[in-house]
Amino acid sequence: MSYSIPSYALILKDTDLKDLRGDLWNDEPVPANLQIDGVTYDIDIAYRGSYTRKFRKRSYRIEFIEPKVFSEAREIHLNAEYKDPSLFRSKLSFDFFNDLGVLSPESQHINLTRNGSLKGVYLQLESVDEFFLKKRGLPSGPIYYAVNNDANFSLMRDEKMKETLLSGYQRAFGKPSDDDILLELINKINTVSLSNFSSEISHSININSFLRWLAGAVCTMNNDGFTHNYALYHNSETGLFEIIPWDYDATWGRKVDGGIMKCNFVPLEGKKSNHLCYLLMRVPEFRKLYRNILEEVLETKFTADYMENKVVSLHKALRPHILLDPYKKSQMDKFDCEPEFIFQFIRDRSNFLKDQLVSFY
Repeated sequence: MSYSIPSYALILKDTDLKDLRGDLWNDEPVPANLQIDGVTYDIDIAYRGSYTRKFRKRSYRIEFIEPKVFSEAREIHLNAEYKDPSLFRSKLSFDFFNDLGVLSPESQHINLTRNGSLKGVYLQLESVDEFFLKKRGLPSGPIYYAVNNDANFSLMRDEKMKETLLSGYQRAFGKPSDDDILLELINKINTVSLSNFSSEISHSININSFLRWLAGAVCTMNNDGFTHNYALYHNSETGLFEIIPWDYDATWGRKVDGGIMKCNFVPLEGKKSNHLCYLLMRVPEFRKLYRNILEEVLETKFTADYMENKVVSLHKALRPHILLDPYKKSQMDKFDCEPEFIFQFIRDRSNFLKDQLVSFY
């Protein structure tokens, strides 16, 4: 089945557009209309992201007001992917995580116009909230976004005590009383002895899912995704937390600024700044499980052969739209080189990880 790129038409009043542009760092939305497949939705729209707000092509957060739901979602994100020469690294990553059995947001490229002016290709990203759970038939449970580097599962950051254990997290769904569950998790991670860590942490975290997420983050080499750019979901039936990837444009060999990242930049064990990753790798049974997962992934999923059709299909589907994108059409040479760049990264990264596994016990 071919990958289609639908068109969305954003319509704002001049006064509301002026308000939106007036303060890049204001998270308060303005009203607008969004036309999709002949249906007009009343929406609230605001800029999203941190440093990306400074780019010429900006990303948006959209909440549907009337009708209140679009495609089983109350809220979506339109990511500009401005620094990614391929514009599909995020989607490639989320689809990869899904193949690994990790909960991941759905994503879909779209063409966006604003008041009749073409703004180019965006990646529509599913919000991780109660609708995300309902769509997958998952039990209700609180969800937290890791919004900054304080979300490192530690009591400290940069050798300084954090103000609160919840520093770095933002509740996206749930009640204030749910914060106690996350507080208990972080406290347990930092107080349980290493000798008891295996049994204790297994009652709080879906270990297999977490280690599969770690394998995905390590393979895609998301240097920016270990202490933020993820979400935590507490499954009310199992009583376990699961981790969900978020914002994966700086991957597959590219930095956040679009530059080249060497294939050995992120260690096989992940980044030690994520205190939970660090502790899990100190436990022999978890270390062995992670090794088995990573070996499986390197042999079956993280290969140029396995990823070829996914990469080529996305590139082929996006190319005619990138040719019209006012922010990207002048960079077609780079866009056309990205598939082979990604394949070479996979080969180099895989070889590096396999070499590291030789002495990983």
